[in-house]
Order: sequence, then structure tokens, then C-alpha cells
Amino acid sequence: MTLTDQTIASREGEELDTRVIDSYLKSQIPGLSGTPRISQFPGGASNLTYLLEYPDLQLVLRRPPHGHKAKSAHDMGREFRIINQLGSSFPYCPKAYVHCTDEAVLGSEFYVMQRINGIILRSELPAELQLDAQMTTQLCKNFIDKLVELHNVDYQACGLGDLGKPEGYVQRQISGWTDRYEKAMTPDAPQWAAVKQWLKEKQPADHPQPGIVHNDYRFDNVLLDRQNPMSIIGVLDWELTTIGDPLMDLGNTLAYWIEADDPAPVQLMRRQPSNAVGMLSRREFVDYYAERAGIQIDNYDFYYTYGLFRLAGIVQQIYYRFYHGQTKDKRFAQFIMMNKLLEQMSLQIIAKSPL
Repeated sequence: MTLTDQTIASREGEELDTRVIDSYLKSQIPGLSGTPRISQFPGGASNLTYLLEYPDLQLVLRRPPHGHKAKSAHDMGREFRIINQLGSSFPYCPKAYVHCTDEAVLGSEFYVMQRINGIILRSELPAELQLDAQMTTQLCKNFIDKLVELHNVDYQACGLGDLGKPEGYVQRQISGWTDRYEKAMTPDAPQWAAVKQWLKEKQPADHPQPGIVHNDYRFDNVLLDRQNPMSIIGVLDWELTTIGDPLMDLGNTLAYWIEADDPAPVQLMRRQPSNAVGMLSRREFVDYYAERAGIQIDNYDFYYTYGLFRLAGIVQQIYYRFYHGQTKDKRFAQFIMMNKLLEQMSLQIIAKSPL
């Protein structure tokens, strides 16, 4: 069993023209030679990601999905700029090589970056890593440390001060995701009315120290060193990154953090080994984050519930494309059930919350 991400033949309708992409890249990257072998990374449910294997260089190409897309999503130029400029202050970004805005090349804009060849953890912790409970706890803390480190980056110093507007960030996220969810509604989708109202009423003030918000930080978006799996060497998927409230970003990550004692239906959504023996619970996760960030977090119900609602918005946007036949990826057929489960999880949190 290999511990690095494996690719597949491109899915039907998502193939790239090898001749076209090879010709374009050779006009942009000096010294590139040979013909690439192109395959597709099967994971991910948003942008399409491909591996381009040249004899002497491995590249990764990212492009938007086909079909209906949210207006503010899938901005290739923005993601290209972020990883290019952030790399000097947060050395875990892949090197970006080319951003193509000419949609005549592939039918959409795209960008090409370095491949960081590391281990990506999926739903289960691989036995080959031989991590005991103590090592797993340390790996979990290393994962949180990277998030704190990102939130502490001086975004002005790396030229990303105009990436977002921290003032009013919390309010914009609640209203923005409410709007995006409603625009992606399908007849079988839940309304989320009670949760939307609760989030609107309970929203706190913006964090006094805004930072870079990754917006999709989870274990399957980080790369571990193949020689030392305790070490994180890369962070991927910067398409949603902005400047804002770091605690909202914490809520995004908590939405994916499924514990070992969460109910069986919730376990079916798990896509990272957050249930492994030694992994921190959500409460422990928050406490460790607060300790490392030097702040106090008395109650995280709002941020966690926001993260679940936002995740449902992403899930529903993807399901919308499947429902209307804009993608043939059969994984997305079950996303409507995930959406409904996320609503029930949110309602349970609200029912017990002291807020």
C-alpha cells in the first residue's frame, strides 16, 4: 500500500487534451521537455486537480469544475496569487508556475504548480505509519500548530493586505452563506431556517486580531513528510482563503472534526482520522488552539455551528450541479443526505447551547 495520493484516469467529461496543455506549458516554463502523462486526483469535490508527469518534473494543474459555479468561487488567479505571495512567510505552500486566463486553451482558466510529494491522511490512520496514541496526539497538535502559525502570519508584509476586509467579517459570512445556500436550493434540500436565524442572532463581534483564513484546513489538505510523518511539509487548497476572523476558520475546521464517540451516521461523513486513538476531542482541540494562540475561548458553539452550516452550503452547491446533470460524479448523489445530517447536528448543538 502506498501512502502518497494515487491518481486515476480522468473521469468522463473531465479529460484534458495532452497536446494542447503540453504545447501551452512549454511556451511558459523554460526547459520543460518530453510529453506529460496526465491523470486525475480522485479526491476533492470542488476544483478539478490533475497530475502532469514530465520525465524530469511533476506538476499539478487545477481548474474549476464544469457546470454551475458560485460567482465568488473557483478564482484561479486569486489562488495562484495567494500561494505565490504567502510562501515567503508560510513555507508550506506549493510553488506556483503558471496562471492561464485564456479560456480558449482548456475551456476555463487554470493554474499549474509544483507537486509536493507527501503523505495525505484520509479517513483512517494508516497502520504503516506505526503511530501510537502518544505520537498521534503530537501529530494532532502539530496540525493545530500550523493553523495557529497561519493565523499569525503578517499578511500585510507578504502583500496580501487587500485579500479581504476583516471589518464585518462575521456578519458577511453569515449573510453570505445564507444567500449562497438559498441560491443552490433544490426541491429535496432542507431549509435550515432555525439555524440561520440562530446564527444571525448570536453572532459575536469580529476577532480583534484578524488573520489569514484558510477556510478549508483539515488533514486531507496537509502533506506529511514521507520520511518523518510527524512533520507537516505542505498545505493545499487555498481557493477560499481570505483575511478575516481566525475563530471562524477554527469553526470551519471543527465542522470536519468527527470524534470517535460521534454517532454512526456522523462517522459516515468522516474524511480524516480525527477518531483515531490519541486524537484530541473537539473541546481539547479548541483548548489547545486557544493556548497556542494566547487567547481565551469560553464557548465555541457559535463557531462550530457556523462551520457546519457553511459546510452544508458547500455540499449543497456541489449537489446542485449533480441534481441538474452538470457533473456525472456519482459521489455527489449522497450529498443531499449529508446536508440533512449537518442540519440535525446543528440543531442539536443549538438545543444544548447556553448562548
